[in-house]
Amino acid sequence: MPNNLFRGLQTSCSLLCAGSVRTLHAVTPGCVAGLPLLLQPFTNLRSFSSTASGTGHLRDFAIIAHVDHGKTTLMDRLLSQTGNTLAGDRVMDSNALEKERGITISSKYTSFGYKGFTINAVDTPGHADFGGEVERILGMVDGALLLVDANEGPLSQTKFVLEKALKRGLKPVVVLNKVDRPSVTEQQCNEVQSNLFDLFAHLGATDDQLDFTTLYASAREGWASKELCVGQAPENPSMAPLLDAILEHVPPPPGDPQGQFAMLVTMTERDSFLGRVATGRIASGQVKVGDKIKVLRHSGAPGGDSKVTKIFKRSGVGKLELESASAGDIISMTGAAAAGIADTIGAVDLAAALSPGPIEPPTLSMIFGPNDSPLAGREGTHLTGSKIGERLNAEAETSVSLRVLPVDGGGESFEVQARGELQLGLLIENMRREGYELSVSPPVVVYRIVNGQRMEPLEEVVCEIEDEFSGPIIDALSLRRGELLEMKPIEVEGKQRLTFVAPSRGLIGFRSLFATLTRGSGMLHRAFQSYGHYKGPLDKVRKGVLISMAGGKTTTHALGLLEPRGVLFTGIQQEVYNGMIIGECSRDGEMEVNPVREKKLTNVRNTGSEEKVSLSPPRIFTLEDAIGTTSAGVSTPVLASSEFLTHPYAVLLYPLLLQI
Repeated sequence: MPNNLFRGLQTSCSLLCAGSVRTLHAVTPGCVAGLPLLLQPFTNLRSFSSTASGTGHLRDFAIIAHVDHGKTTLMDRLLSQTGNTLAGDRVMDSNALEKERGITISSKYTSFGYKGFTINAVDTPGHADFGGEVERILGMVDGALLLVDANEGPLSQTKFVLEKALKRGLKPVVVLNKVDRPSVTEQQCNEVQSNLFDLFAHLGATDDQLDFTTLYASAREGWASKELCVGQAPENPSMAPLLDAILEHVPPPPGDPQGQFAMLVTMTERDSFLGRVATGRIASGQVKVGDKIKVLRHSGAPGGDSKVTKIFKRSGVGKLELESASAGDIISMTGAAAAGIADTIGAVDLAAALSPGPIEPPTLSMIFGPNDSPLAGREGTHLTGSKIGERLNAEAETSVSLRVLPVDGGGESFEVQARGELQLGLLIENMRREGYELSVSPPVVVYRIVNGQRMEPLEEVVCEIEDEFSGPIIDALSLRRGELLEMKPIEVEGKQRLTFVAPSRGLIGFRSLFATLTRGSGMLHRAFQSYGHYKGPLDKVRKGVLISMAGGKTTTHALGLLEPRGVLFTGIQQEVYNGMIIGECSRDGEMEVNPVREKKLTNVRNTGSEEKVSLSPPRIFTLEDAIGTTSAGVSTPVLASSEFLTHPYAVLLYPLLLQI
């Protein structure tokens, strides 16, 4: 057996036997033909060899789209097409909350081989609150797949991610997904393509970017095609046409493998054994295990010198441990403990840091502090402000759109700035599950002062509703200083699409009201647009509250008398406290009530004394609903198993009755 074939077999066998993390050394191209068919896919990952020259064998791309347009499902099919065995659906959504909510929260990358090329693919979030994940990822790819639902067309977040991709100079490949649905027609697809062309032009695309390639796909069924097949799958359905389009239209990454080593960090994570893991694309040069490196912080602060202890990258659903890597490849490394997102890791004689690119600022702010409610310390394990601060700073290191600032004169409190209610809610939920007890304030928008004028964040709001609900939605958003830009019917008979521009502060808590007004049949999409002039105060968008004037456990008798006064937040035999908000009042202002009053027993009976009391179920809150419901002066103590709201003149307000 030739020596090079023996070395290739030895390396490939070690890949199969070492589990999910496999050590990969050099596999010379000359030994590929002699390898068994089972082992040949690993040889496509040629960039793992320290002897690789040039970047022509690499392709780096990201999948960008609006939420629920099928990004993660498409990634599953691409992995399956390239010989990876998947244990289930949505394998890229590894976070527990991602699996529970069915959305992508953080960007993740993987790689696979195809026709002798190494393809690095990045799955990005589609929700507007996690737009910062998309912004930082676009800096380490050379192309993008713009995934658009053939039924819905481009929506608000589609515009946001496309604008960022065009500004980066990327030429997206458009993929119309879900064309296998019965409602999709050729005319509808042509209309979506026309709308996309207009969107490209409106966002300032160049002539080259306007000449985009369009493919048609069904990620659920696992096929893509260059031609539209209405009502049926193409012959020999597979993802091969899409993979071929990636090789054709995504250029190889720039960078000189023989140059000075430099890598911009775009992701960081914490490993309990290896310490901080920094992920990014190598801009130039090569790096090997044991090389001396230094960290150049984007803020200009010194980062210090260190040594590379491990290099690895994700391949399929596992990891490959590397001895070396070169320019153009996306890798993860340990050893640079001081490196954070947007920092540069480079050779010890590297003079200047790489530019991280612009990132949109946060738009919402909340105050986090220790839990000071009567239930403090009963359930959690991390109670002090220092522990909360450490956890928040650790989160800020891994999220480019999250900022943590100390509160002046606030003791152990911290101001957390983020993109939206969902991002803040998920942070609170993660901390709750980790055993933290904390108290959070209502969210407020982050204002700017430009030329002496106050500017506030504005968002584009797209509502897809039935015709009968258009009036109430327009009225509700008008009270929240929203402006109607467009109103047009959509393909489904009896439905309309309304487009507004509204201030972010007016949209806090609007999602639950929208669901109520549309009886759960509407769809609401939001995306940050820009900062604009202050729109003025809101017009009574919050109702009054019912406040308990006594402590104890609620009774059926008392709640039956209070139910006509509003919507209750608490059920029977639940403990309440003096000053606790137990419901939403139908009138403005605050109303003090007694929810623990018992029915007095006497020896005298009359006809109406044994009336049956039927109560409606209490209103069920999600964490995001709770954040949006609170108003100025109300804080939310978060315990390890429950959440409450605290009023300025009372210790505890009302339990949120979360279904957790």
